[in-house]
Amino acid sequence: MPHISRRAVIALLGVALCPASAVRGQLVDKDPYALKPGEYTWHPERTGAGPLAIIVSLPEQLVFVYRNGIRVASSTCSTGRPGHTTPTGIFTILEKDKDHHSGTYDNAPMPNMNRLTWKGIALHAGNLPGYPASHGCVRLPLDFSALLFSITHVGTPVIIANAATQPAEVTHPGMTLSAYAEHEFDAVSGHVKKNTPSPVQHASTGPTPVPLAAIISSADKKGYLFENGAEVAEGTVVIDNPGTPLGSHMFTLARPDDGSKGLVWHAYGYHHDEGGTAPEPNIDVIKRIRAAPAFITAMQSRMHPGMVLVLTDKPASSVTRSANGFVVMSNAAAS
Repeated sequence: MPHISRRAVIALLGVALCPASAVRGQLVDKDPYALKPGEYTWHPERTGAGPLAIIVSLPEQLVFVYRNGIRVASSTCSTGRPGHTTPTGIFTILEKDKDHHSGTYDNAPMPNMNRLTWKGIALHAGNLPGYPASHGCVRLPLDFSALLFSITHVGTPVIIANAATQPAEVTHPGMTLSAYAEHEFDAVSGHVKKNTPSPVQHASTGPTPVPLAAIISSADKKGYLFENGAEVAEGTVVIDNPGTPLGSHMFTLARPDDGSKGLVWHAYGYHHDEGGTAPEPNIDVIKRIRAAPAFITAMQSRMHPGMVLVLTDKPASSVTRSANGFVVMSNAAAS
């Protein structure tokens, strides 16, 4: 009788225990790190309206959902298996399709699909055997994926990483990427308040902002601004103490703060590689950056709650962008 490896036995059991259709999942009230495959938590009552962000932890096979910087949900997941690894980095949801079917893998159903790349990486319902088993997508319990689908929108940021921090609320005492100028606060604050609102409902029918993302690359010494997938501005940046890396950070704009005459952000640090440590988010990183005036004007005139600001030491080349220009920072090619 041929020898069957332990990994093969586990895989066979996973197939036997997980039907071809997606696992429905079970709502529980647990610490996220105690969740078993298929279990999830859901607590939208913890906070009201505000910007949304999603973190996928590859080592822990867990998904965390934050609104207003507060964790409102968590779930087990299954990411890419060897040979089909899930790319790491910062993504924004490019497309939503509740009844999607794969164009690559035999028309396989991908319910509640939130697309992250045009090469096939997405969040969607699927089998959850308890280990990485997908072709690169992030599989979720069916019921959880439906709940998540109801609150995401095109432009919602998603971090996929081997290490990531929980959000920290930080206040930048100025107009961001420019020298502090208190007299500018009222004008920029007015832009933030009048521009397209962030999604304020716990349902997909709520108002959604025009997706806005800025990326600052220390490698390029440039800033790039994307609105609804198109690059609308590009400019040079000067970084204080250039020998010190910026690290990998994502900031989502929360609101203006009249008291400090500045802007409040939810800050996240993340790390691509296995065994790495995510940098703790610190507003001093933003303070090191000065951008060209035209770039600052373009960004400030479009600012709204939910805007994404990405800082990276990697080049922002076409390799790290999705086809229509949205930024995808990754150390692995999507399969």
